[in-house]
Amino acid sequence: MNRSGESIFERIRRGRRPGHDRTAERPAAIADNSGSEVPRPPAWMRWLPAAYVVFVLLLETVTPTIWAVSFLLIALPVIAAYTLGPVSVAAVTVFAVVLEGVLAGTPCCTGHNIHQLWANHYVAAYIATGLVGILGVALAAHRRRQERHLVRANSVAEALMRTLLRPVPHRVGQVLAAGLYRSGEVGTMVGGDLYDIRATPDGERAIIGDVRGKGLKAVRTVADILGSFREAVYEQGDLLAVAARMERRLAREAEELPDDELFVTAALIEYDAPAGRVTIVNHGHIEPVLISDGEVTALTGPPALPLGLGTLADEPPVAYTHRFAHGDVLLLCTDGLIEARDRTGAFYPLLDRLSHRFAGRPAPGPCDVIDFLNTDLPRHTRVFHDDVALLAIAPLRQK
Repeated sequence: MNRSGESIFERIRRGRRPGHDRTAERPAAIADNSGSEVPRPPAWMRWLPAAYVVFVLLLETVTPTIWAVSFLLIALPVIAAYTLGPVSVAAVTVFAVVLEGVLAGTPCCTGHNIHQLWANHYVAAYIATGLVGILGVALAAHRRRQERHLVRANSVAEALMRTLLRPVPHRVGQVLAAGLYRSGEVGTMVGGDLYDIRATPDGERAIIGDVRGKGLKAVRTVADILGSFREAVYEQGDLLAVAARMERRLAREAEELPDDELFVTAALIEYDAPAGRVTIVNHGHIEPVLISDGEVTALTGPPALPLGLGTLADEPPVAYTHRFAHGDVLLLCTDGLIEARDRTGAFYPLLDRLSHRFAGRPAPGPCDVIDFLNTDLPRHTRVFHDDVALLAIAPLRQK
């Protein structure tokens, strides 16, 4: 919710294009960026060397005049170096030289005189192909080294992020929980979104947030916010006191960087099992979504500025509460979910999709909600340009 009290979901609806309230159920490629392996080259690039050879042979056949078409094969080793390894590029180089000889002096295939095989210009082509082949082998070896370095770097970054964003346990205190994280950085799970949930003496407390920026630049702030949260939730004080401590930590971080525009949008929640209610403190983040009896509702409340911008606020943040009982599911998400666009530019209609999936059906669990979004979102958007973090919780039945 912004400072004027307008819901983020209302702004998304207002900016949505007409005629796209429902997402078409069409297949789409899933862009999963959580792995640490180097993406394979596209198919057209893998087949490019073979296609180039076919092109040269066709050109030799259809050309009405006799000219040295085989000279075009000099470029073949470099083309192969984009996708093949050093040994394969060397083999392609030998193949290119042999094929040049076949095209230069084989009467049965090209009609050329066999004596032309050792003509000066053809010999020069063989030598040039060999030199280009050596360059191609060096390029392929360098590319392979860079790929291995990238895999190692991504593995280290992923291990760091998994240390910060620890797996969400199936049960935390008096709630069931499930989480999901997708990074907007291709080939790695490093990003600026965060979430965590802890069972404390004051109840189960959770956070979801989005650091300004993304990638490695945001990891330091993610570590600071999560570390501050994990300490503050166990100390005496309500949820506002937890948020205030995180605000102070972020202010110190901004001075150390320095960064006058450092901020984090965050939503903090606290579940009170005996009272059957959830308390929410929202610092400029997307409103939590409640799924209850088949109805999907955004839990709006008093607006507050993001963490790090508290000194600009005229009034302190305010906590608000809502009923939260067995059979309900509370979903926390980042803007990478609701701002994911399809081919037409339409945003992902979160509330509509959840209503369509769970209305009139038995109460879902946190895993059901996360699994649905994990499969439904890629149908809406082919590529994730922003980080996506999801956290869903549901109360256990009170005995």
